[in-house]
This record gives sequence, C-alpha cells and structure tokens, in this order.
Amino acid sequence: MNDPAAARTEPTRPRKMPERHRQHEGRRRRARVAVLVRAALIATGLVTVYYVLPLDGRSTGSTSALLVCGLVLVVVVFWWEVQAITHSPFPRLKAIETLATTLALFLVLFAGTYFLLEHSTPGSFSEPLTKTDSLYFTLTTLTTVGYGDIVARSQTGRVLTMLQMAGGLLLVGVAARILAGAVQAGLRRRGDEPPEDFSARPEG
Repeated sequence: MNDPAAARTEPTRPRKMPERHRQHEGRRRRARVAVLVRAALIATGLVTVYYVLPLDGRSTGSTSALLVCGLVLVVVVFWWEVQAITHSPFPRLKAIETLATTLALFLVLFAGTYFLLEHSTPGSFSEPLTKTDSLYFTLTTLTTVGYGDIVARSQTGRVLTMLQMAGGLLLVGVAARILAGAVQAGLRRRGDEPPEDFSARPEG
C-alpha cells in the first residue's frame, strides 16, 4: 500500500510541451535572429549608400528639395511598415525592425542634408563637415548629448537642426505609440494569447 505522505512529497514532473508549441518557439527564435540580421543589414546598407553617393556640388535649393523628398520617403516607409506589422506573424519583432529602419533612414537623411548645406554654403557650421562629421552631429543632436564641438551657425543650419529635433521627438513619442497600436492590432488579428507555461503546472 502506498504511503500518502510519500506521495505528497514526491516531486511533480513538469508537463512536456506539445510539439506544436516547440515548433512555435523554434519559429519565434528564428524570427528574432532574422529581425536582428535584417535590421543590421538595412542600417549598414543605408550608411554605405550615404558614404558612397557623391553629394558634392548641390545648391541650397537642391538640398532643401532633397530633404523634403527624403522626409516624405521616411513617412511613406514608416506607414508601409506599420501596415505590415498588423499582418505579420510576429508583430512585436516586425515593430522592432520598422523602428530600426525608420531611425536609420532618418539619421542618414539629415546627415546628408547637413553635409550638402556645409558644402553649398560654407560656414553654416562651426567647422567644415566631412560625411563622418555630419553623421556625428546628427547623432549627437538626436540623442540630445550636445557636446558643443559642432554647432549650426547659419539660419538655415539652425532651422534644419530644429527640424531634426522635432522629428526626433516625433519618432520617440508619436511613432512609438503608432507602432504599439499596430502591434496590438496585429496580436488581435492573430488572436494571440500568452503561451501556456507547461513547466509550471503539475500533471492531472
């Protein structure tokens, strides 16, 4: 006859995770890796294009037109990616990729604009800007670090810097809320629920 006390003290074996859940977790891990790889490739590709493109010899008017077209492109790409989030099998991961893509495009756009402005109107900044200097100034402005080693001196340069500041705030605030809403819509569309923790529940 079995001892009831011994039965109570016997450790409970965790329930094995069903095959479909193991497959789902495998797909999720592969999707995470794919998102990180794609985000890194997109950012690397955009920075490479920025360094390779010949940006010299443009007028201030051309620079302004380039900035406007670039900002329109950023908005279009962002909106396209938001729609893709709601139909993605992994909305959260797709949102991370979208944010990385939009941020990289935004940074490269303003870095190119600062570079063109300095070359079309020398003296717009406190020192002549190389492409690396322009990207550095863009990053310090976005992160609000503001070392003060490079500053905008001309009115056009300061207007562009203010535009970047406002755009950065929109990315942090409005864009983040839009992405969160798209993720929730994608999860509702899938009818997704938190996965059951099969190791925490006893059998029977």
